[in-house]
Amino acid sequence: MKLVAPLNAFGRADLAMAGGKGANLGELVRHGLPVPDGFVITTHAYELVARGRDTREHFETVEPPDELREAVTDAYARLGGGPVAVRSSATAEDLPGAAFAGQQDTFLNVVGEQALLDAVRRCWASLWTDRAVAYRARLRLDDSEVRIAVVVQRMVEAETAGVMFTANPVTGDRTQLVVDAGRGLGEAVVSGLVTPDHYVLRPSGEVVDFMPGRGEVVVRSAEGGGVVHESPAGAGAQGDGQGDGRHGGPGARAERGPVPGTPGLLSDEVLRELATLGGRVAEVFGRPQDIEWAHVAGRLHLLQARPMTALPPPPVGPLDGIRRRTAEILMEYLPERPYPMDMSSWLPNGPAGQMSKVFAAYGVRNLIHEALKEEDGVVYRIVPVKPGFERKVLTAPFRALRKARRYNPARWTEDPRFQAYLKDVEKLRALDLEELPWEELRRVPRQAMDLVGPVADLRIDYLPGVGLALLRLMLGLTLLGRRKMFGELLLGAPTRTSDANRALERLAETARRTGALEAERPPAEFAPEFAPEFAPEFAAELADFMAEYGHRETASPILITPPTWADAPEVVLDLVRVLAAAPPKEREEQAGPPVRPRWLARRVAAARAGMVFREDSHFSFMMPAPVMRRALVEMGRRLAQARLLDRPDDVFHLRLEELESLRGTDDPAAARLRDVARRRAARREELSGVRLIDPAAVHPVTDPGPALLTGAAAGGGTATGPVKVIANVAEFGRLEPGDVLVCPYTNPSWTPLFQRAAAVVVDTGGAASHAAIVAREYGIPAVMGTGRGTSVLEDGLLVTVNGDTGTVTAAP
Repeated sequence: MKLVAPLNAFGRADLAMAGGKGANLGELVRHGLPVPDGFVITTHAYELVARGRDTREHFETVEPPDELREAVTDAYARLGGGPVAVRSSATAEDLPGAAFAGQQDTFLNVVGEQALLDAVRRCWASLWTDRAVAYRARLRLDDSEVRIAVVVQRMVEAETAGVMFTANPVTGDRTQLVVDAGRGLGEAVVSGLVTPDHYVLRPSGEVVDFMPGRGEVVVRSAEGGGVVHESPAGAGAQGDGQGDGRHGGPGARAERGPVPGTPGLLSDEVLRELATLGGRVAEVFGRPQDIEWAHVAGRLHLLQARPMTALPPPPVGPLDGIRRRTAEILMEYLPERPYPMDMSSWLPNGPAGQMSKVFAAYGVRNLIHEALKEEDGVVYRIVPVKPGFERKVLTAPFRALRKARRYNPARWTEDPRFQAYLKDVEKLRALDLEELPWEELRRVPRQAMDLVGPVADLRIDYLPGVGLALLRLMLGLTLLGRRKMFGELLLGAPTRTSDANRALERLAETARRTGALEAERPPAEFAPEFAPEFAPEFAAELADFMAEYGHRETASPILITPPTWADAPEVVLDLVRVLAAAPPKEREEQAGPPVRPRWLARRVAAARAGMVFREDSHFSFMMPAPVMRRALVEMGRRLAQARLLDRPDDVFHLRLEELESLRGTDDPAAARLRDVARRRAARREELSGVRLIDPAAVHPVTDPGPALLTGAAAGGGTATGPVKVIANVAEFGRLEPGDVLVCPYTNPSWTPLFQRAAAVVVDTGGAASHAAIVAREYGIPAVMGTGRGTSVLEDGLLVTVNGDTGTVTAAP
């Protein structure tokens, strides 16, 4: 059992013994990269000292056993003694999804055996600071499974030092390197004490961009140990004298800005060498790296390397019209990052997958889910793909015309296939999931997905009739010179969405009349059948509503992991509260203008029936979703109960085939699932602030002129009101009558809000999107596809929304 070993004894495979930093540095040494000499005090030494007492106080006071003290001092002597840097190296550190930057401590310019042993103890103790424990909790890393090694390296008295990223951390561009440099030790740059020189480089070392720094402070080694913080003139030095380079005041900071024409700290030769070394390090680890470096006496040293975290995906480059439209659809339908469960189940088999089946029937390959790219088991980016075409696309118009003549969209609900589908859904809903044995329970998700197939077949058959009806209406209006009325004439078709919205209005009226929602808000686990605090009339009406519409999605129809209305009844209650806050607007849903002559009225009726089919077949697509999701959560509950997952919804971090392969909670193969779920959860948490695609690539930012914002004009005239930014369904209750609803996306769950909003402004979508159509039906202005409305507009700002010009302007 090694207590201490030289750096070159370790590599990436030795994470458990050397920790992330030690393993990575050892790997660099093995590849001949310029790393200062040093050694690792392994996790075995930590465990020897811990003796089961993993607390900060224990490590700050404990004395290392003689054998460990002797091993450390011998290694220090072999290193030549003198000043060293002492760095923490936890086993959960420097992993994809968990960089742990700054969570454990580093001590610089440590001199002498006793000072070294003290620094080692303080490194161990730093594993148990409040910030480190909280960081692990956020990433859901088990404290009991984390150990810490300590890296000791010869101190590099840097003339200049800093950080290098082997990809652009802002744009995600993998063809650029970014270097930040400051005078003295790199601690000033790493800790943010100084505004560094900032270089953007090509792999060749050519400078793409340069911003000179301010040089507010220089960190240098102090005589006898520790560091001092100096102003550029050398005055006002401060230091801790304890070898602790983490903190300390910046001294008297220089109050000067960058001087135009001042050369940077790094020569062209050093920049080229940094770029070369950065490329080699990224190649060693197979992914972009965050590297700390130092330069002294004409030589570069690499002090540390770890994977870059929260790195945006690479730019997708210019998008043509088709790829941009694909990206628009995905941005609208993916308000959150898909889980592995989504990617392996509902995305390829639910509504998105079934629409791909519809396209394929007519010779068009358009698998939307193929645009979602995964990394480390988690969806990382959107790369829009162009549809492919098969030879049968040439005969598609003729086959579509035959279907259009045979299948009338106005009578699709009479189709025996649809009737059989409804019966099968009822059988699925009747299952008592909690009582099903595992062998039957694990089959339920696949059964739910199989049910959706017939709805896709119905769309294959009936959509041609929809297209023909719309074409006939357009031609008729063109002949009459009334083509501009096309969109207006389609308004007011009675869909299941409008049915749901009217039912919500009736619920709101009942709530107003009975005072049902005046009490405290029920907990999230509220179920309609257990609502004694509600008036009986309201409780019964709510239960009926959930039975009819509870399968509606809260976030996206192409994801299975977000809850449905039935899974999150608090969303429905918030909608009812918004609607009950004020009587309905005098302006009701738009029924469209009167139509003459009769032949045109018939064409309008046929086109409206087509729009109803489009909307209502989607409504039907979602019927099996709640059962499927509950089956997944039930399996997660059983696995969590058996301590094979940390919590039930961790099941979403697994793929469906991984879950289906288990014979039960006692299956030996289940033991590895918790680690799989934890790794993916950590990676997902890391990416929580990273967009799947740059919105500017999909909705190019243009000069809005006098407007605050521009987007796609979706009609509805103009309206003025205060902004209310609603980020997700959990915030529905914040909307007040007359607010301008500003949101990142919309779906049918959002449309009841349109009954109280003055206008709607959406980051995603276009004039033909669902939200735009419903907004026009309610007669409110809508501006879609702004790309950045939720970041530009703030709550309370009074704005005027013009749905005819696609602009949002500040109101007087």
